[in-house]
Amino acid sequence: MSNTDNKKSLPQIHSRNVVANSGLFKIEQVDLEFSNGETRIFERMCGSGRGAVMVVPFINDHEFLLVREYAAGTHSYELGFPKGLIDPGESPEVAANRELKEEVGFGAEMLHLLQSVNMAPAFFDAKMTIYIAENLYPEVLPGDEPEPLEVVKWSINNIDTLLAKEDFIEARCIAALLLAEKWKGAR
Repeated sequence: MSNTDNKKSLPQIHSRNVVANSGLFKIEQVDLEFSNGETRIFERMCGSGRGAVMVVPFINDHEFLLVREYAAGTHSYELGFPKGLIDPGESPEVAANRELKEEVGFGAEMLHLLQSVNMAPAFFDAKMTIYIAENLYPEVLPGDEPEPLEVVKWSINNIDTLLAKEDFIEARCIAALLLAEKWKGAR
């Protein structure tokens, strides 16, 4: 097993065909040939290409806001951070501030880039950029949610309890929480 950053040659793409399409995604079949001559057909979901954002909004030095919203994939209400797709023509920072205003009723004077993450890169081409928001001010924008979201205040000093909650289970939110804790501790 190697622990170096050796760059392998990417497989050659012989063909790409869209096999399904929806309002949010398209599923693409990709015919690949690897450097050792092996060939495979992979299927992958392709997003919009613009990506998405997630925001950890701090209302003071140790408290942040979460939202509880309906998750269609699991048919449940989930607790997590404000998030959403980047609209055409938006920068990730503008999208992060817009999502804050739509989902928790605050804008941010300061956004700090935490990390960009990929979701299931073996099957899905989608990037999410995670931000810390500080110096919040009240501002509400209408969003696309079908019902009002429940806003929940939480302390960074009580993350073990949050991690134990049955409705705080999304991997991207857990990653954002742990990155935010590390970021706060480094300051």
